[in-house]
Amino acid sequence: MSKSIIASIKKASKEGKKLLAILIDPEKVIVDEIPSITQKIEGLNANYIFIGGSTVKKEVTEIVTKKIKENTKIPLILFPGDYTQISNSADALLFLSLLSGRNPEYLIEQQIKAVPFLKNSTLEIIPTGYILIDGGTISSVLKVSKTTAIPQENIELAVSTAIAGMYKGKQLIYLEAGSGAKKPVNSKLISTVKQHISIPLIVGGGIKSKKQLQNAYKSGADLVVIGTAFENNLDLAI
Repeated sequence: MSKSIIASIKKASKEGKKLLAILIDPEKVIVDEIPSITQKIEGLNANYIFIGGSTVKKEVTEIVTKKIKENTKIPLILFPGDYTQISNSADALLFLSLLSGRNPEYLIEQQIKAVPFLKNSTLEIIPTGYILIDGGTISSVLKVSKTTAIPQENIELAVSTAIAGMYKGKQLIYLEAGSGAKKPVNSKLISTVKQHISIPLIVGGGIKSKKQLQNAYKSGADLVVIGTAFENNLDLAI
């Protein structure tokens, strides 16, 4: 794409424009249904499509990403569970560091493994600080990464982690309650983190209603990611 995605997100954040991304897990998609899925996403006025999952088999991401690309002009952003889930068929990659955990595999090892592919890639690479917040359930990412989430009430730790990510040069901070979370990231945590960082804030996990979506926006989220609620056909158009 000619226009930088991170520049667009930063511009929207500065102007107070709220953004919506729909998360597609390649393992949960029937390829033949992708045309109708993309049509539905366009009907929600989504700004981006995130593609990824915690346990996607090698090359499944490539197949699904190509098919989605054929059916929509909405920018596609990879949200990978590991380095094998990278495809040049997308427009950008969230180059994630799991800042809330202390497992080196997801702080730096996965990133190093991705470099041979990324050196020759056309993807826009967006350094992103990924922070897991306790959503009331053991999410797939917690199981895979073998890490623990930051408790919702430990706002000080969440804020310090986000600031550290910003100081380390991350372009985005992503607060994630996990796929299928029983509770989304709470408003106070979102608003406090937002007050202490100068880069855009993404929030996802556990958002199942328009009210929860709007609460995330009002609390300071610049971009909200919807996954399970979209899969369950809930109307979250903004």
